[in-house]
Amino acid sequence: METSEQPTFETEAGEEIYRFVERHGTAARHRVREVTSLPAEEFQDALEQLQERGYLEDDGGTLQVALDVGSIETYSTDDIDYTVRPAQQTDFEGLIDTIRDVTAEDTYIVAESIAEQLLYEDAVNRHNTAESRVFFVATVDGDVVGWSHLDLPQLDKLQSTAQLTVGVRGEHQGHGIGTRLLERALDWAEANGYRKVYNSVPTTNDEAIAFLEERGWETEGVRKNHYTIGDEHVDEVMLAYTF
Repeated sequence: METSEQPTFETEAGEEIYRFVERHGTAARHRVREVTSLPAEEFQDALEQLQERGYLEDDGGTLQVALDVGSIETYSTDDIDYTVRPAQQTDFEGLIDTIRDVTAEDTYIVAESIAEQLLYEDAVNRHNTAESRVFFVATVDGDVVGWSHLDLPQLDKLQSTAQLTVGVRGEHQGHGIGTRLLERALDWAEANGYRKVYNSVPTTNDEAIAFLEERGWETEGVRKNHYTIGDEHVDEVMLAYTF
């Protein structure tokens, strides 16, 4: 299923099954049937319809939302081998740890709020009529070391713009991982019809601003005294990339 496609349902049973799985990121098949309290035959029919329409996929008894967000890519440098791929629910803890590691050293308020939202919802990717988001991760030896994220509004008037965040753990910077993650998110956004992505950071985060500006991002505006960091009021720089 494409993230630009808002799910519609043929039956109430199908909607109930999808909403439970989408809200939890993944869910055991037998657990979904127990919670929905559907008769076995009705549950089976509704689940098969969802799978046929490309809404859900069953991985050995674990159900998850089937989002088409691309392939797995591997890269090698003189010092490191790493993989960039769509995030999965199994990346949840590593993703949270990585975002918190990055935001502990740098002032990246939007990314901090994304981590808190993930913890509250306990799900990596979301796709429903109200919200949609996708993550890409970079891994080294299976461990998450970086991410890029797109928040995709479902309101018609906002569906051509998306919010992006990106970050890499300090010990893995300098190998081009951040650039690869940024490019992966931008390529996906452009291929899916978005005309602009934006990112907002405190004006004190010189490294993040320089990183984006060197890659074609432009400042669209500044909100005065938007953040309170310590005892200081700090401006927010709003940057955007237009396709």
